[in-house]
Amino acid sequence: MITKKNMKRQMLCAICGAALAACGNAPAVQTQSEYEVMNVATTDKELQTSYSATIRGRQDIDIYPQVSGTLTKLCVVEGQQVKKGQLLFIIDQVPYLAALRTAEANVEAAKAGVATSQLTYDSKKKLYDEKVVSEFDLSTAYNNLLTAKAQLAQAEAQQVNAANNLSYTEVKSPADGMVGTLPYRVGALVSSNMAQPLTTVSDNSVMYVYFSMTENQLLDLVRRYGSKNKALEEMPPVELQLNDKSMYEQTGQVETISGVIDTSTGTVSLRAAFPNEDGLLTSGSSGNVIITNSREGCVVIPQSATFEIQDKVYVYKVVDGKTQSAQVVVTRVNGGEEYIVESGLQTGDVIVTEGVGLLNDGVEIKTKLN
Repeated sequence: MITKKNMKRQMLCAICGAALAACGNAPAVQTQSEYEVMNVATTDKELQTSYSATIRGRQDIDIYPQVSGTLTKLCVVEGQQVKKGQLLFIIDQVPYLAALRTAEANVEAAKAGVATSQLTYDSKKKLYDEKVVSEFDLSTAYNNLLTAKAQLAQAEAQQVNAANNLSYTEVKSPADGMVGTLPYRVGALVSSNMAQPLTTVSDNSVMYVYFSMTENQLLDLVRRYGSKNKALEEMPPVELQLNDKSMYEQTGQVETISGVIDTSTGTVSLRAAFPNEDGLLTSGSSGNVIITNSREGCVVIPQSATFEIQDKVYVYKVVDGKTQSAQVVVTRVNGGEEYIVESGLQTGDVIVTEGVGLLNDGVEIKTKLN
């Protein structure tokens, strides 16, 4: 017996079945994603390559005493600009002054000895001429004169040495520059064999910035200019990025390229010179040398247009509306945000520039120019 309640259930089931059947027969709606693309073309590009660098003064001269003694006076302060020959330190002069006085007295005594020996010889010579003394006596007097002259020469040399030692008690700057740290104070005992210098005088008017290139980078540089000498003559000015990531206002010039490759690192050392009139650069600090090179007629693509498989770089070309992967050889520039394509693409190719990680070969896509 079919109740009213059962009839309602049957009607609902029939309606649902019809709806399901209608859905099953409806065609599926497929959506096609839209991707940004770019037309491959050549352009001129400036490439910036960064190299870690160490900054040094044109001259960093460690100041060591040439005589031993106690420091009696510091004539400069840390960071002071000094001129060549300016007094930096004074070492206790008393013992060296005494040694000089002794040497001077010895010279006077030696001079008196020479004078006495000369008188004796002259006297013996007259007596020999008168046949009063023998030739032996004359020769002995002459030898005594030679000995006295030798003693005088020795005494004069000791006097010069004593005078030099006294002058070394006044430690002077060997060049114009800036005084470094002063680790020793008045009363400290110093000597020429100290492990740490009295100070360092740095000529900071021009700073030397040292950096290294790999062997391959050096080969590329030499090939580009033809030789190392040509590279030094024709290389454009280089820039310096300081440790706080700010750019130094003045440019520098590469002056030397080492002729020896360090076998432990596989690198070669280069030196660039930067002016430092305002004293912003400090010896011992670090930074980055940035070298800019121009490439003409190259293909540049964004990093986002590429994907990697087993260290090989690929892009997706759009051919007849469908994706087609292609391997490319690239050089990373601008910190890896862009690539210069060395091979694998030609002018007129169309490549996908976004969402390449979601694509596969043969996918039909809608495109929009970047």
